[in-house]
Amino acid sequence: MTVSEQLSELDKIFAHGDLNTLFQPILSLSEQRIYGYEALSRGPSTSPLHAPLPLFSAARQCGRLGELERLCRKTACERFCALNLDSLLFLNVCPELLLEPDHQPGHTVEILARLGLPPERVVIELTEQMPISDVGLLQTALQHYRAMGFSIALDDLGAGYSSLRMWSELRPDYVKIDRHFIDGIDRDPVKREFVDSILSMARASRAKVIAEGIERSEELATLMEMGVDLLQGYLLGRPQECPEFDVQHYLVTLNRQFLGGADNLSMLLIDQPAVRADTTVPQVQELFSSQPRLSSLAILDNTQRPVGIVHRHVFSEALRKPFATDLFARKPISRLMTLDFLAVEQSCSLQQVSRLLTHRAEQRIEENFIITRNGGYLGLGRTIDVLARITEQKTSKNIRTAPASANQLL
Repeated sequence: MTVSEQLSELDKIFAHGDLNTLFQPILSLSEQRIYGYEALSRGPSTSPLHAPLPLFSAARQCGRLGELERLCRKTACERFCALNLDSLLFLNVCPELLLEPDHQPGHTVEILARLGLPPERVVIELTEQMPISDVGLLQTALQHYRAMGFSIALDDLGAGYSSLRMWSELRPDYVKIDRHFIDGIDRDPVKREFVDSILSMARASRAKVIAEGIERSEELATLMEMGVDLLQGYLLGRPQECPEFDVQHYLVTLNRQFLGGADNLSMLLIDQPAVRADTTVPQVQELFSSQPRLSSLAILDNTQRPVGIVHRHVFSEALRKPFATDLFARKPISRLMTLDFLAVEQSCSLQQVSRLLTHRAEQRIEENFIITRNGGYLGLGRTIDVLARITEQKTSKNIRTAPASANQLL
């Protein structure tokens, strides 16, 4: 297409707001649900600019990339709310546009306010297509978005111009591993080493890792075995205008196919009452005093969903500080609860939970984790019990597969 033809097609799209938004699911294994949807924009089905590559390429050549991205964001947010999707919304944003002098930082917030969608449910996903000359300026722009409640994701980790440097300096909440490193990971030990390194760095920087571009069951099995929790790809769900996805049925199938079946957390569940976030610190102190064996206490919101956890050793250390007893005498436990906690669905397998516990940087063996059903609080599980069961299973397997002794052979 000539530049004039591209401009003509873009004029039509902008005049009628004629864009389609597809949504591709991101699954969470630990939470056994759809964690979020990535919004993917397409031009009109009859237009030569239908596919994303020619669409965004034409807008860039015509100097209208910013205008196109704003329309994409508006359309995606409106469609996301119209479909009433109960998850996070991942919005692709070209980082170079955040650095333009005429960039309007309040544009997305205005759209969300009109739709009643809180920024906390939106992830700004940086798609690195061009080298960034001023990372410091980009960092300032992202701090502005974070202050408004948005989370930040770095897309295509390992494929960009300086993605590791951007990760180090921008400290995103999510990193998405480039499809190149997922393709054939089951057959390539170097790719497994790369992903394992990414998981280690993510633990250090408290970022969540998303493996995208999963297309084969062998790739999925390998990633699950490595402890990757957030997964995306055609194998799990293709982009759709109206996503229909039976996540519970699919995850049960995954557990049976890759993780050995129905060995879930029911046998480890501790029926321990939880408390609400507005419970006072002295009330929690009394609970720990009256239950000497209680090592952790889940904190719930008004909908009975976990929002934090209090571990006895952390709680005790906080109250031993000078004047702490007086300082927290009337304060809610939300002031002392730990936000970095592990919550897993009851239907998760022991292997899944074991890997998640192993990959947590600060999980101590005496600390409990939270068990949920459909996101609601069910009870607690003990880390030591999971490790004991896994060891028992491995020992049993080794006994069954051990070679016969000399006496047995005679």
